[in-house]
Amino acid sequence: MTSRIERPLSPHLQVYRWTLTMAMSVLHRATGAALYAGTILMAWGLLAAAAGPTGFATFKAFIGSWFGLLVLFGYTWALVYHLLSGIRHLIWDLGYGFGAQERFALSRLAAIGSVVLTLAIWVVGFAVGGVR
Repeated sequence: MTSRIERPLSPHLQVYRWTLTMAMSVLHRATGAALYAGTILMAWGLLAAAAGPTGFATFKAFIGSWFGLLVLFGYTWALVYHLLSGIRHLIWDLGYGFGAQERFALSRLAAIGSVVLTLAIWVVGFAVGGVR
């Protein structure tokens, strides 16, 4: 009779060694969920604008506060990251980028590109419109 080796019934995060592409995949899902909350915030803005000056003033006071700007910055980053990560997945769907170096490069490009593009959007936004 052979001795039985105790193993988990299914793979779990404790079993795997975290890799960049694994973390980026989890982050892609998390930003997708965050975009739901941000879209609700944007819907609030549209409904407030439709409700009239008083409703929109309330929304504008929130979104113009330091917390509102932080939430809006996070929403911008999540949107840009999710877009770039989606392009990365599209490249994989087309059958390209499966080599170890290519996967790592695409992941780094999505991560760094999302930060750079988000900062660029905000710099242009402040330069053109500023906070009112």
